[in-house]
Amino acid sequence: MQIRMLNGKSFRQALDKFFVSPTSGNARVQIQLPNGQMMDIKEINLLENRVIGDRESHRLVLVAEPERARMSKIIGKI
Repeated sequence: MQIRMLNGKSFRQALDKFFVSPTSGNARVQIQLPNGQMMDIKEINLLENRVIGDRESHRLVLVAEPERARMSKIIGKI
């Protein structure tokens, strides 16, 4: 079984690709839960882990909250 996780460098590279378009700069930021529920991102935190080895000393945590205003149905992926 292989576990894939997104690291900060890959996250930044993906965001950089999105922000080539001005449309992305004004887009609402949400996260989709495994059950399909959409949540708004409230804040992003850089947290330090108790170090056991040197593999993962820090983590970026996206804090979510329920949608403040429901959005209409998604019609496509760009």
